[in-house]
Amino acid sequence: MATRTLRIALDGATGRLGSSQHVRALTDIRAEGGLPLASGDRLLPEPVLLGRNPEKLAALAAANGGLAWSTDRDALLADPGIAIYFDAVATAGRAERALAALAAGKHVYLEKPIASSLDEAMGLVLAAERAGVKHGVVQDKLFLPGFAKLARVRRSGALGRILSAKLDFGWWVFDGIFAPAQRTSWNYRKAGGGGLVLDMFPHWRYLIEGLVADIRAVSCRIATAVPQRRDEAGQLFDVDVEDTVFATLELDGGALMQVSCSWATRVRRDDMVVLQVDGSDGSAVCGLHRCVVQPLHATPKPAWNIAQERSESFYDQWQAVPELGPTVNSYRAGWELFLRHVAEDAPFPAPLVAGARGLQLIDACYRSDRGRRWIDLPPIPG
Repeated sequence: MATRTLRIALDGATGRLGSSQHVRALTDIRAEGGLPLASGDRLLPEPVLLGRNPEKLAALAAANGGLAWSTDRDALLADPGIAIYFDAVATAGRAERALAALAAGKHVYLEKPIASSLDEAMGLVLAAERAGVKHGVVQDKLFLPGFAKLARVRRSGALGRILSAKLDFGWWVFDGIFAPAQRTSWNYRKAGGGGLVLDMFPHWRYLIEGLVADIRAVSCRIATAVPQRRDEAGQLFDVDVEDTVFATLELDGGALMQVSCSWATRVRRDDMVVLQVDGSDGSAVCGLHRCVVQPLHATPKPAWNIAQERSESFYDQWQAVPELGPTVNSYRAGWELFLRHVAEDAPFPAPLVAGARGLQLIDACYRSDRGRRWIDLPPIPG
């Protein structure tokens, strides 16, 4: 058994996702002696932290066992020892950075959205195919325990024919005036790649199509509920992107789905995101960690009664889906798949064309809102 190393340029390492998820995922693999491969070898990832702030990079590198770091993207891309370029920087400019990495012959793994438009995304897909390298997009939500349980329920056939579905997402993000915001200000600026559709609908595309059914058409309306915010420097700015989105989806097979998303709502539900799928033989509801089901044979028969308050709890009428084994951090699960894809040509479920499908939904949502009409989503092969 041999240990093989693989150096990874981790761009955006000091950002929220980079530092809290991706750096941790790779260092956890390193701490366990590397990733086991089919050959019996172990693959040891060697992340090189990449960013703009040397003080933050040095601190993050030291906190994770003395990792290498750099502020020079061009130098890392020119380094033949770097095998993978990963991008978790803000959305704006991601496609250009990825194209530069592809031109340098690097394998490419990207946070979503992979580009700022569908045309840009398809250009990136074509460039990756021409480069002959491995490529992929992060699809972390599929590996979260709640969604993984729902996937198991769906595979079992317990829900029968899908009738409808709904997804409810969001929470109150403070405006920086009343209280500090828990999301960075670029999320509310168009120039920075902000906007709720651009941020979250790439997730909804792969999540819905992985757990419910393919999306055939969308009708969408967007709004800006909080028009002014204060940024990290204390400066007031006008929000020029949406923070509230309501969409209706037509799914393959004829089912309809409601999607409601807002950074200007307050949570009174099971989790910060809740997905419900209703079928002819049962229903399932999941959040990030839990999943419950109500099969047809255990479905109660409620009756409308305005004369007195209900005594039963509807929540108590659902059955919890159990854990069947240990769970792996969702970002680490994606990294393990992509590392094996690069190292031994193992299958990877989310090439860049999957990211392009996310951009197709984004584009359709914005076009639907502008025209106040339904937009079809023709299949993107690949």
